[in-house]
Amino acid sequence: MFDIVWIALAFVLGLGARQIGLPPLVGYLVGGFLLHAFGAREDALIEELSHSGITLLLFTIGLKLKLKSLAQPHVWGTAALHMVAMMALLVPLLLTLGGLGVPLLADSDLGAAALLAFALSFSSTVFAVKVLEDKGEMGSLYGTVAIGILIIQDLAAVLFLAFSAGKIPTLWALLLLLLMPARRLLLWLLSRAGHGELLLLFGLTLAIGTSELFELVHMKGDLGAILIGVMVASHPKASELAKSLLDLKDLFLVGFFLSIGLQGAPSLAMILFALGLVLVLPYKWYLFQRLMLWFGLRGRTAFLGGLTLANYSEFGLIVAAVGVENGWLAPQWLAVVALALAFSFIAASPATSRSHAWHEAMSDWLRRRERRQRLPEEAEIDPGDANAMVVGMGRIGCGAYDELAHERGLRPVGVDADPDTIARHQQQGRYVVQGSATDADFWHRLHLDDGHMRLVLLAMPRVSENLFAAEHLGKEGFTGTIGAIAKYPDDEQALRAAGVQLVFNLYAEAGAGFAQHVCAGRKHAIDCPQPEAGQ
Repeated sequence: MFDIVWIALAFVLGLGARQIGLPPLVGYLVGGFLLHAFGAREDALIEELSHSGITLLLFTIGLKLKLKSLAQPHVWGTAALHMVAMMALLVPLLLTLGGLGVPLLADSDLGAAALLAFALSFSSTVFAVKVLEDKGEMGSLYGTVAIGILIIQDLAAVLFLAFSAGKIPTLWALLLLLLMPARRLLLWLLSRAGHGELLLLFGLTLAIGTSELFELVHMKGDLGAILIGVMVASHPKASELAKSLLDLKDLFLVGFFLSIGLQGAPSLAMILFALGLVLVLPYKWYLFQRLMLWFGLRGRTAFLGGLTLANYSEFGLIVAAVGVENGWLAPQWLAVVALALAFSFIAASPATSRSHAWHEAMSDWLRRRERRQRLPEEAEIDPGDANAMVVGMGRIGCGAYDELAHERGLRPVGVDADPDTIARHQQQGRYVVQGSATDADFWHRLHLDDGHMRLVLLAMPRVSENLFAAEHLGKEGFTGTIGAIAKYPDDEQALRAAGVQLVFNLYAEAGAGFAQHVCAGRKHAIDCPQPEAGQ
Protein backbone atom coordinates (compact mmCIF):
# COMPACT_ATOMS: atom_id res chain seq x y z
CA MET A 1 0.00 0.00 0.00
CA PHE A 2 2.75 2.43 0.97
CA ASP A 3 4.66 1.68 -2.25
CA ILE A 4 1.68 2.91 -4.28
CA VAL A 5 1.55 6.10 -2.20
CA TRP A 6 5.25 6.66 -2.81
CA ILE A 7 4.89 6.17 -6.56
CA ALA A 8 1.87 8.48 -6.62
CA LEU A 9 3.88 11.13 -4.76
CA ALA A 10 6.70 10.72 -7.29
CA PHE A 11 4.18 11.26 -10.11
CA VAL A 12 2.73 14.42 -8.55
CA LEU A 13 6.13 15.97 -7.83
CA GLY A 14 7.54 14.87 -11.20
CA LEU A 15 4.57 16.47 -12.94
CA GLY A 16 5.09 19.64 -10.94
CA ALA A 17 8.77 19.76 -11.93
CA ARG A 18 7.88 19.37 -15.61
CA GLN A 19 5.29 22.15 -15.40
CA ILE A 20 8.01 24.62 -14.39
CA GLY A 21 10.39 23.41 -17.10
CA LEU A 22 12.55 21.00 -15.08
CA PRO A 23 13.23 17.29 -15.66
CA PRO A 24 10.80 15.11 -13.64
CA LEU A 25 13.70 13.45 -11.81
CA VAL A 26 14.11 16.66 -9.78
CA GLY A 27 10.62 16.00 -8.41
CA TYR A 28 11.53 12.37 -7.68
CA LEU A 29 14.52 13.45 -5.60
CA VAL A 30 12.36 15.91 -3.66
CA GLY A 31 9.82 13.11 -3.13
CA GLY A 32 12.49 10.90 -1.59
CA PHE A 33 13.57 13.66 0.80
CA LEU A 34 9.96 14.29 1.83
CA LEU A 35 9.30 10.60 2.42
CA HIS A 36 12.39 10.33 4.61
CA ALA A 37 11.29 13.38 6.60
CA PHE A 38 8.03 11.56 7.38
CA GLY A 39 9.86 8.44 8.57
CA ALA A 40 9.75 6.32 5.40
CA ARG A 41 12.68 4.05 4.52
CA GLU A 42 13.71 2.21 1.36
CA ASP A 43 11.97 -1.15 0.87
CA ALA A 44 12.45 -4.14 -1.42
CA LEU A 45 10.30 -2.80 -4.29
CA ILE A 46 12.09 0.55 -4.49
CA GLU A 47 15.46 -1.20 -4.26
CA GLU A 48 14.55 -3.58 -7.09
CA LEU A 49 13.24 -0.74 -9.28
CA SER A 50 16.44 1.19 -8.63
CA HIS A 51 18.68 -1.72 -9.61
CA SER A 52 16.65 -2.53 -12.75
CA GLY A 53 16.62 1.11 -13.82
CA ILE A 54 20.41 1.37 -13.68
CA THR A 55 20.78 -1.92 -15.57
CA LEU A 56 18.46 -0.78 -18.38
CA LEU A 57 20.20 2.61 -18.52
CA LEU A 58 23.55 0.92 -19.11
CA PHE A 59 22.06 -1.52 -21.62
CA THR A 60 20.54 1.29 -23.72
CA ILE A 61 23.88 3.14 -23.64
CA GLY A 62 25.50 0.00 -25.05
CA LEU A 63 22.86 -0.13 -27.81
CA LYS A 64 23.80 3.39 -28.90
CA LEU A 65 27.54 2.80 -28.77
CA LYS A 66 29.19 3.47 -32.13
CA LEU A 67 32.90 2.74 -31.76
CA LYS A 68 33.74 4.60 -34.97
CA SER A 69 32.30 7.89 -33.69
CA LEU A 70 33.87 7.44 -30.25
CA ALA A 71 37.32 6.92 -31.81
CA GLN A 72 37.36 10.51 -33.10
CA PRO A 73 39.87 12.65 -31.15
CA HIS A 74 37.44 15.53 -30.64
CA VAL A 75 35.11 13.11 -28.81
CA TRP A 76 37.36 10.97 -26.60
CA GLY A 77 39.98 13.72 -26.30
CA THR A 78 37.48 16.30 -25.10
CA ALA A 79 35.93 13.83 -22.64
CA ALA A 80 39.26 12.68 -21.21
CA LEU A 81 40.88 16.11 -20.95
CA HIS A 82 37.75 17.62 -19.44
CA MET A 83 37.61 14.93 -16.75
CA VAL A 84 41.28 15.48 -15.89
CA ALA A 85 40.86 19.27 -15.79
CA MET A 86 37.77 19.03 -13.57
CA MET A 87 39.59 16.82 -11.10
CA ALA A 88 42.63 19.11 -11.22
CA LEU A 89 40.37 21.97 -10.14
CA LEU A 90 38.10 20.21 -7.65
CA VAL A 91 40.56 18.00 -5.72
CA PRO A 92 42.77 20.90 -4.51
CA LEU A 93 39.67 23.03 -3.93
CA LEU A 94 37.97 20.41 -1.75
CA LEU A 95 41.17 19.71 0.22
CA THR A 96 41.74 23.42 0.77
CA LEU A 97 38.18 23.93 2.00
CA GLY A 98 38.63 20.95 4.29
CA GLY A 99 41.82 22.44 5.69
CA LEU A 100 39.91 25.65 6.42
CA GLY A 101 37.41 23.70 8.49
CA VAL A 102 34.44 23.95 6.13
CA PRO A 103 31.63 21.66 7.38
CA LEU A 104 31.37 18.27 5.65
CA LEU A 105 34.98 18.51 4.44
CA ALA A 106 36.86 18.72 7.72
CA ASP A 107 37.64 15.00 7.84
CA SER A 108 38.04 14.40 4.10
CA ASP A 109 41.26 12.87 2.77
CA LEU A 110 42.77 12.77 -0.70
CA GLY A 111 40.86 9.60 -1.66
CA ALA A 112 37.48 11.05 -0.71
CA ALA A 113 38.24 14.34 -2.51
CA ALA A 114 39.32 12.48 -5.66
CA LEU A 115 36.19 10.32 -5.65
CA LEU A 116 33.94 13.38 -5.21
CA ALA A 117 35.73 15.23 -8.00
CA PHE A 118 35.38 12.16 -10.24
CA ALA A 119 31.64 11.98 -9.53
CA LEU A 120 31.16 15.70 -10.23
CA SER A 121 33.08 15.55 -13.51
CA PHE A 122 30.25 13.69 -15.27
CA SER A 123 27.46 15.33 -17.25
CA SER A 124 23.90 14.06 -17.38
CA THR A 125 22.96 11.72 -20.22
CA VAL A 126 19.29 11.87 -19.24
CA PHE A 127 19.21 15.68 -19.27
CA ALA A 128 21.20 16.05 -22.51
CA VAL A 129 19.09 13.53 -24.43
CA LYS A 130 15.89 15.17 -23.22
CA VAL A 131 17.08 18.64 -24.26
CA LEU A 132 18.26 17.44 -27.68
CA GLU A 133 15.04 15.52 -28.34
CA ASP A 134 12.87 18.50 -27.36
CA LYS A 135 14.84 20.70 -29.77
CA GLY A 136 14.87 18.08 -32.52
CA GLU A 137 18.68 18.26 -32.64
CA MET A 138 19.71 14.71 -31.70
CA GLY A 139 21.24 14.32 -35.16
CA SER A 140 22.97 17.71 -35.26
CA LEU A 141 26.76 17.79 -35.09
CA TYR A 142 26.86 19.36 -31.65
CA GLY A 143 24.28 16.81 -30.49
CA THR A 144 26.25 13.81 -31.77
CA VAL A 145 29.49 15.20 -30.29
CA ALA A 146 27.81 15.78 -26.92
CA ILE A 147 26.33 12.25 -26.89
CA GLY A 148 29.72 10.79 -27.82
CA ILE A 149 31.39 12.63 -24.93
CA LEU A 150 28.66 11.42 -22.59
CA ILE A 151 29.19 7.82 -23.67
CA ILE A 152 32.95 8.11 -23.01
CA GLN A 153 32.11 9.45 -19.54
CA ASP A 154 29.62 6.64 -19.01
CA LEU A 155 32.25 4.08 -19.99
CA ALA A 156 34.60 5.55 -17.38
CA ALA A 157 31.82 5.22 -14.81
CA VAL A 158 31.14 1.62 -15.84
CA LEU A 159 34.82 0.74 -15.45
CA PHE A 160 34.76 2.29 -11.99
CA LEU A 161 31.66 0.29 -11.09
CA ALA A 162 33.22 -2.90 -12.45
CA PHE A 163 36.35 -2.58 -10.31
CA SER A 164 34.68 -1.08 -7.24
CA ALA A 165 32.91 -4.28 -6.25
CA GLY A 166 36.13 -5.75 -4.86
CA LYS A 167 35.08 -9.22 -6.01
CA ILE A 168 37.37 -11.87 -7.49
CA PRO A 169 35.66 -13.54 -10.47
CA THR A 170 35.20 -17.29 -10.16
CA LEU A 171 36.51 -19.78 -12.70
CA TRP A 172 32.97 -19.99 -14.06
CA ALA A 173 33.46 -16.44 -15.40
CA LEU A 174 35.36 -17.98 -18.33
CA LEU A 175 32.02 -19.32 -19.55
CA LEU A 176 30.96 -15.74 -20.27
CA LEU A 177 33.22 -15.94 -23.32
CA LEU A 178 30.49 -18.12 -24.84
CA LEU A 179 28.46 -14.92 -25.29
CA MET A 180 30.64 -14.11 -28.31
CA PRO A 181 29.62 -17.13 -30.43
CA ALA A 182 26.06 -16.71 -29.09
CA ARG A 183 25.91 -13.23 -30.66
CA ARG A 184 24.65 -14.61 -33.97
CA LEU A 185 21.76 -16.32 -32.19
CA LEU A 186 20.91 -13.12 -30.31
CA LEU A 187 20.84 -11.11 -33.53
CA TRP A 188 18.62 -13.77 -35.13
CA LEU A 189 16.19 -13.57 -32.19
CA LEU A 190 16.19 -9.77 -32.37
CA SER A 191 15.29 -9.91 -36.07
CA ARG A 192 12.26 -12.06 -35.30
CA ALA A 193 11.05 -10.28 -32.18
CA GLY A 194 8.72 -8.02 -34.18
CA HIS A 195 7.88 -4.48 -33.17
CA GLY A 196 5.62 -4.86 -30.13
CA GLU A 197 5.73 -6.43 -26.72
CA LEU A 198 8.02 -9.28 -27.83
CA LEU A 199 10.74 -6.77 -28.71
CA LEU A 200 10.36 -5.12 -25.29
CA LEU A 201 10.43 -8.50 -23.53
CA PHE A 202 13.52 -9.56 -25.47
CA GLY A 203 15.41 -6.40 -24.47
CA LEU A 204 14.37 -6.71 -20.84
CA THR A 205 15.44 -10.35 -20.70
CA LEU A 206 18.75 -9.64 -22.43
CA ALA A 207 19.70 -6.72 -20.17
CA ILE A 208 18.65 -8.06 -16.77
CA GLY A 209 19.52 -11.68 -17.63
CA THR A 210 23.09 -10.83 -18.63
CA SER A 211 23.48 -8.65 -15.54
CA GLU A 212 22.43 -11.57 -13.35
CA LEU A 213 24.85 -13.91 -15.17
CA PHE A 214 27.75 -11.58 -14.41
CA GLU A 215 26.72 -11.32 -10.76
CA LEU A 216 26.60 -15.14 -10.47
CA VAL A 217 30.30 -15.38 -11.35
CA HIS A 218 31.21 -12.45 -9.04
CA MET A 219 31.52 -9.84 -11.77
CA LYS A 220 29.73 -6.51 -11.76
CA GLY A 221 26.32 -6.87 -13.42
CA ASP A 222 26.50 -3.29 -14.74
CA LEU A 223 29.45 -4.29 -16.91
CA GLY A 224 27.45 -7.18 -18.35
CA ALA A 225 24.51 -4.92 -19.20
CA ILE A 226 26.57 -2.48 -21.25
CA LEU A 227 28.64 -5.22 -22.94
CA ILE A 228 25.58 -7.14 -24.15
CA GLY A 229 24.17 -3.87 -25.47
CA VAL A 230 27.37 -3.29 -27.45
CA MET A 231 27.18 -6.82 -28.86
CA VAL A 232 23.79 -6.21 -30.51
CA ALA A 233 24.30 -2.49 -31.26
CA SER A 234 25.15 -3.16 -34.92
CA HIS A 235 21.72 -4.71 -35.61
CA PRO A 236 19.34 -2.48 -37.66
CA LYS A 237 16.70 -2.84 -34.92
CA ALA A 238 19.02 -1.75 -32.09
CA SER A 239 17.72 1.82 -32.24
CA GLU A 240 14.11 0.61 -32.17
CA LEU A 241 14.92 -1.63 -29.20
CA ALA A 242 16.44 1.30 -27.33
CA LYS A 243 13.32 3.39 -27.97
CA SER A 244 11.01 0.60 -26.83
CA LEU A 245 12.91 0.36 -23.54
CA LEU A 246 13.00 4.13 -23.01
CA ASP A 247 9.77 4.51 -21.04
CA LEU A 248 10.39 1.35 -19.00
CA LYS A 249 13.92 2.49 -18.14
CA ASP A 250 12.66 5.92 -17.06
CA LEU A 251 9.95 4.29 -14.93
CA PHE A 252 12.45 2.06 -13.14
CA LEU A 253 14.84 4.96 -12.59
CA VAL A 254 12.11 6.62 -10.52
CA GLY A 255 12.98 4.02 -7.89
CA PHE A 256 16.64 5.04 -8.01
CA PHE A 257 15.97 8.74 -7.47
CA LEU A 258 13.46 7.99 -4.73
CA SER A 259 15.98 5.73 -3.01
CA ILE A 260 18.60 8.51 -3.01
CA GLY A 261 16.19 10.86 -1.25
CA LEU A 262 15.24 8.12 1.21
CA GLN A 263 18.86 7.92 2.38
CA GLY A 264 18.40 11.03 4.52
CA ALA A 265 16.98 14.54 4.63
CA PRO A 266 19.56 17.25 3.81
CA SER A 267 20.81 19.67 6.44
CA LEU A 268 21.32 23.38 5.87
CA ALA A 269 25.06 22.81 5.45
CA MET A 270 24.41 20.21 2.74
CA ILE A 271 22.07 22.55 0.86
CA LEU A 272 24.56 25.44 1.01
CA PHE A 273 27.43 23.24 -0.14
CA ALA A 274 25.35 21.90 -3.06
CA LEU A 275 24.50 25.48 -4.05
CA GLY A 276 28.20 26.26 -3.95
CA LEU A 277 28.86 23.43 -6.40
CA VAL A 278 26.51 25.14 -8.88
CA LEU A 279 29.14 27.90 -9.14
CA VAL A 280 31.46 25.34 -10.76
CA LEU A 281 29.08 24.86 -13.73
CA PRO A 282 30.24 27.95 -15.72
CA TYR A 283 33.80 26.61 -15.52
CA LYS A 284 32.54 23.22 -16.68
CA TRP A 285 30.79 24.82 -19.69
CA TYR A 286 33.77 27.06 -20.56
CA LEU A 287 36.19 24.13 -20.39
CA PHE A 288 34.05 22.01 -22.73
CA GLN A 289 33.80 24.93 -25.14
CA ARG A 290 37.53 25.66 -25.18
CA LEU A 291 38.44 21.99 -25.70
CA MET A 292 36.00 21.61 -28.61
CA LEU A 293 37.38 24.76 -30.25
CA TRP A 294 40.91 23.44 -29.77
CA PHE A 295 39.99 20.20 -31.55
CA GLY A 296 38.78 22.14 -34.62
CA LEU A 297 35.04 22.45 -34.05
CA ARG A 298 33.22 25.66 -34.93
CA GLY A 299 32.17 28.17 -32.31
CA ARG A 300 28.49 27.21 -32.58
CA THR A 301 29.19 23.50 -32.08
CA ALA A 302 31.47 24.22 -29.13
CA PHE A 303 29.08 26.70 -27.51
CA LEU A 304 25.91 24.60 -27.80
CA GLY A 305 27.71 21.34 -27.02
CA GLY A 306 29.32 22.80 -23.91
CA LEU A 307 26.04 24.27 -22.72
CA THR A 308 24.29 20.90 -23.15
CA LEU A 309 26.95 19.28 -20.94
CA ALA A 310 27.13 21.99 -18.25
CA ASN A 311 25.38 20.01 -15.50
CA TYR A 312 25.97 17.19 -13.04
CA SER A 313 25.05 13.61 -13.75
CA GLU A 314 22.94 10.77 -12.49
CA PHE A 315 26.03 8.63 -13.13
CA GLY A 316 27.94 10.81 -10.70
CA LEU A 317 25.20 10.01 -8.22
CA ILE A 318 25.68 6.30 -8.88
CA VAL A 319 29.45 6.69 -8.33
CA ALA A 320 28.79 8.51 -5.05
CA ALA A 321 26.36 5.77 -3.98
CA VAL A 322 29.06 3.13 -4.58
CA GLY A 323 31.53 5.23 -2.59
CA VAL A 324 29.13 5.42 0.34
CA GLU A 325 28.35 1.69 0.11
CA ASN A 326 32.07 0.82 0.24
CA GLY A 327 32.82 3.27 3.06
CA TRP A 328 34.96 5.58 0.92
CA LEU A 329 32.58 8.53 1.41
CA ALA A 330 30.53 9.66 4.37
CA PRO A 331 26.77 9.00 3.89
CA GLN A 332 25.88 12.71 3.81
CA TRP A 333 27.74 13.13 0.53
CA LEU A 334 25.04 11.17 -1.26
CA ALA A 335 22.48 13.84 -0.37
CA VAL A 336 24.94 16.61 -1.32
CA VAL A 337 25.59 15.17 -4.79
CA ALA A 338 21.84 14.56 -5.27
CA LEU A 339 21.09 18.18 -4.40
CA ALA A 340 23.88 19.44 -6.66
CA LEU A 341 22.39 17.34 -9.48
CA ALA A 342 18.93 18.83 -8.94
CA PHE A 343 20.27 22.39 -8.65
CA SER A 344 22.34 21.95 -11.83
CA PHE A 345 19.21 20.96 -13.75
CA ILE A 346 17.37 23.99 -12.37
CA ALA A 347 20.21 26.23 -13.53
CA ALA A 348 20.75 24.51 -16.89
CA SER A 349 17.11 24.31 -18.03
CA PRO A 350 16.61 28.03 -18.80
CA ALA A 351 20.12 28.23 -20.26
CA THR A 352 19.55 25.44 -22.77
CA SER A 353 16.14 26.81 -23.76
CA ARG A 354 17.81 30.11 -24.74
CA SER A 355 20.94 28.54 -26.21
CA HIS A 356 20.39 29.61 -29.83
CA ALA A 357 19.68 33.22 -28.89
CA TRP A 358 22.75 33.29 -26.66
CA HIS A 359 24.88 31.86 -29.44
CA GLU A 360 23.74 34.51 -31.89
CA ALA A 361 24.65 37.20 -29.37
CA MET A 362 28.12 35.69 -28.91
CA SER A 363 28.73 34.46 -32.48
CA ASP A 364 31.27 37.18 -33.40
CA TRP A 365 33.28 36.54 -30.22
CA LEU A 366 33.22 32.79 -30.88
CA ARG A 367 34.29 33.10 -34.53
CA ARG A 368 37.43 34.97 -33.46
CA ARG A 369 38.42 31.96 -31.33
CA GLU A 370 37.90 29.29 -33.96
CA ARG A 371 40.89 27.48 -35.40
CA ARG A 372 41.65 28.05 -39.07
CA GLN A 373 41.98 24.33 -39.68
CA ARG A 374 38.60 22.73 -39.01
CA LEU A 375 37.31 19.19 -38.97
CA PRO A 376 35.83 17.87 -42.25
CA GLU A 377 32.37 17.94 -40.64
CA GLU A 378 32.78 21.69 -40.04
CA ALA A 379 34.06 22.60 -43.52
CA GLU A 380 32.39 25.23 -45.71
CA ILE A 381 29.19 24.03 -47.39
CA ASP A 382 29.23 23.94 -51.19
CA PRO A 383 25.80 23.47 -52.85
CA GLY A 384 27.52 23.13 -56.24
CA ASP A 385 25.34 23.95 -59.27
CA ALA A 386 22.10 23.12 -57.43
CA ASN A 387 19.17 25.44 -58.08
CA ALA A 388 16.81 23.94 -55.48
CA MET A 389 17.30 22.91 -51.88
CA VAL A 390 15.42 20.50 -49.60
CA VAL A 391 16.17 21.01 -45.92
CA GLY A 392 15.39 17.93 -43.83
CA MET A 393 15.85 14.65 -45.69
CA GLY A 394 13.36 12.48 -43.84
CA ARG A 395 10.55 10.70 -45.66
CA ILE A 396 8.86 13.91 -46.78
CA GLY A 397 12.10 15.61 -47.77
CA CYS A 398 13.28 12.52 -49.66
CA GLY A 399 10.03 12.39 -51.64
CA ALA A 400 10.28 16.11 -52.42
CA TYR A 401 13.90 15.71 -53.56
CA ASP A 402 13.01 12.88 -55.97
CA GLU A 403 10.04 14.83 -57.36
CA LEU A 404 12.21 17.88 -58.05
CA ALA A 405 14.99 15.82 -59.60
CA HIS A 406 13.04 13.36 -61.72
CA GLU A 407 9.74 15.09 -62.52
CA ARG A 408 10.49 18.83 -62.43
CA GLY A 409 13.91 18.89 -64.08
CA LEU A 410 15.60 20.78 -61.27
CA ARG A 411 19.01 20.13 -59.69
CA PRO A 412 18.27 19.79 -55.98
CA VAL A 413 20.63 19.52 -53.04
CA GLY A 414 19.46 17.93 -49.80
CA VAL A 415 20.49 19.18 -46.37
CA ASP A 416 20.38 17.16 -43.16
CA ALA A 417 22.13 17.26 -39.78
CA ASP A 418 22.39 13.50 -39.28
CA PRO A 419 25.56 11.93 -40.77
CA ASP A 420 23.93 8.48 -41.03
CA THR A 421 20.99 9.91 -43.00
CA ILE A 422 23.38 11.72 -45.31
CA ALA A 423 25.44 8.60 -45.95
CA ARG A 424 22.31 6.57 -46.76
CA HIS A 425 21.09 9.14 -49.31
CA GLN A 426 24.53 9.48 -50.89
CA GLN A 427 24.67 5.72 -51.39
CA GLN A 428 21.34 5.98 -53.24
CA GLY A 429 22.73 8.64 -55.58
CA ARG A 430 21.26 11.79 -54.01
CA TYR A 431 23.36 14.91 -53.52
CA VAL A 432 23.05 15.65 -49.78
CA VAL A 433 25.29 17.81 -47.59
CA GLN A 434 25.52 18.15 -43.83
CA GLY A 435 24.13 21.23 -42.12
CA SER A 436 21.85 22.33 -39.32
CA ALA A 437 18.91 24.57 -40.22
CA THR A 438 18.98 26.06 -36.71
CA ASP A 439 22.57 27.24 -37.24
CA ALA A 440 22.69 30.88 -38.29
CA ASP A 441 26.23 30.36 -39.62
CA PHE A 442 24.98 27.63 -41.95
CA TRP A 443 22.76 30.05 -43.86
CA HIS A 444 25.49 32.69 -43.87
CA ARG A 445 28.02 30.28 -45.42
CA LEU A 446 25.69 29.24 -48.25
CA HIS A 447 25.74 32.69 -49.96
CA LEU A 448 22.18 32.43 -51.23
CA ASP A 449 22.06 36.10 -52.22
CA ASP A 450 23.73 35.48 -55.61
CA GLY A 451 20.50 34.23 -57.20
CA HIS A 452 21.63 30.73 -58.21
CA MET A 453 19.15 29.07 -55.82
CA ARG A 454 15.53 29.40 -57.03
CA LEU A 455 13.62 27.21 -54.54
CA VAL A 456 14.04 26.15 -50.91
CA LEU A 457 11.72 23.56 -49.36
CA LEU A 458 11.72 23.31 -45.55
CA ALA A 459 10.72 19.74 -44.67
CA MET A 460 11.74 19.51 -41.02
CA PRO A 461 9.28 17.97 -38.55
CA ARG A 462 9.20 20.85 -36.04
CA VAL A 463 7.66 24.16 -37.03
CA SER A 464 10.19 26.03 -34.85
CA GLU A 465 13.02 24.73 -37.08
CA ASN A 466 11.19 25.75 -40.26
CA LEU A 467 10.48 29.19 -38.80
CA PHE A 468 14.12 29.69 -37.86
CA ALA A 469 15.24 28.68 -41.34
CA ALA A 470 12.67 30.92 -43.08
CA GLU A 471 13.68 33.95 -41.01
CA HIS A 472 17.37 33.46 -41.77
CA LEU A 473 16.72 32.96 -45.46
CA GLY A 474 15.21 36.44 -45.42
CA LYS A 475 18.15 37.85 -43.48
CA GLU A 476 20.60 36.43 -46.03
CA GLY A 477 18.80 38.11 -48.92
CA PHE A 478 17.24 35.04 -50.53
CA THR A 479 14.76 36.16 -53.22
CA GLY A 480 13.53 32.80 -54.52
CA THR A 481 10.50 30.76 -53.47
CA ILE A 482 10.25 29.24 -50.01
CA GLY A 483 7.97 26.29 -49.25
CA ALA A 484 7.44 24.58 -45.90
CA ILE A 485 5.41 21.85 -44.25
CA ALA A 486 3.06 22.45 -41.31
CA LYS A 487 0.64 20.44 -39.18
CA TYR A 488 -1.72 23.03 -37.71
CA PRO A 489 -3.43 26.21 -38.98
CA ASP A 490 -1.59 28.47 -36.51
CA ASP A 491 1.70 27.01 -37.79
CA GLU A 492 0.68 28.01 -41.32
CA GLN A 493 0.07 31.60 -40.23
CA ALA A 494 3.42 31.81 -38.44
CA LEU A 495 5.30 30.45 -41.46
CA ARG A 496 3.62 32.87 -43.86
CA ALA A 497 4.48 35.73 -41.53
CA ALA A 498 8.12 34.59 -41.65
CA GLY A 499 8.20 34.85 -45.44
CA VAL A 500 7.13 31.38 -46.59
CA GLN A 501 5.08 31.69 -49.77
CA LEU A 502 3.84 28.08 -50.03
CA VAL A 503 2.75 26.05 -46.99
CA PHE A 504 1.76 22.39 -47.22
CA ASN A 505 -0.47 21.28 -44.35
CA LEU A 506 0.34 17.61 -43.80
CA TYR A 507 -2.92 16.72 -42.08
CA ALA A 508 -5.23 18.74 -44.32
CA GLU A 509 -3.70 17.71 -47.65
CA ALA A 510 -2.54 14.15 -47.02
CA GLY A 511 -6.02 12.71 -47.60
CA ALA A 512 -6.48 14.61 -50.84
CA GLY A 513 -3.02 13.56 -52.03
CA PHE A 514 -3.72 9.95 -51.13
CA ALA A 515 -6.99 9.91 -53.12
CA GLN A 516 -5.36 11.55 -56.15
CA HIS A 517 -2.52 9.04 -56.04
CA VAL A 518 -4.90 6.07 -55.99
CA CYS A 519 -7.16 7.42 -58.74
CA ALA A 520 -4.19 8.20 -60.95
CA GLY A 521 -2.54 4.83 -60.36
CA ARG A 522 -1.27 3.13 -63.48
CA LYS A 523 -0.44 -0.28 -62.09
CA HIS A 524 -4.00 -1.11 -61.12
CA ALA A 525 -7.11 -0.74 -63.24
CA ILE A 526 -9.13 1.47 -60.92
CA ASP A 527 -12.14 3.37 -62.18
CA CYS A 528 -12.61 6.29 -59.85
CA PRO A 529 -16.05 7.87 -60.01
CA GLN A 530 -16.07 11.28 -61.60
CA PRO A 531 -17.95 14.14 -59.93
CA GLU A 532 -21.40 14.76 -61.28
CA ALA A 533 -22.32 18.03 -62.93
CA GLY A 534 -22.68 20.83 -60.45
CA GLN A 535 -20.50 19.13 -57.83
